[in-house]
Amino acid sequence: MRESVEVTELGDTVDRFRRVLTGVALDCKCRAALDGVLDRFSAFERRRLLRDGLRQARFQRDKIASQLHLLAELDEINEREADRSVFEELALLFDEIGVSAAKAARSIRETQSLLVNEV
Repeated sequence: MRESVEVTELGDTVDRFRRVLTGVALDCKCRAALDGVLDRFSAFERRRLLRDGLRQARFQRDKIASQLHLLAELDEINEREADRSVFEELALLFDEIGVSAAKAARSIRETQSLLVNEV
């Protein structure tokens, strides 16, 4: 969600700059150069947010992979398990995987929305 807010704020900020600068008497060359700078700034910020969203999704993927490795213990448990706490620990691992997966999905969707807005 943070990226969506940043993209909106970025667009709003650049739009406010453009509105303020329309009232400033600039020659055509200077105005064109300024518009170009604002466009490049927006593009750089969008790419930064794209990289950040992908980085966050990869981080969650790696976290899930390590949690899945811990779930291998499930194969060694049977109905006669003496230590009942192991069931709660495994349940918590599944919960954590769900949270990480939701975060990764949100990052990917926000990254996708950045790409859609770019076209």
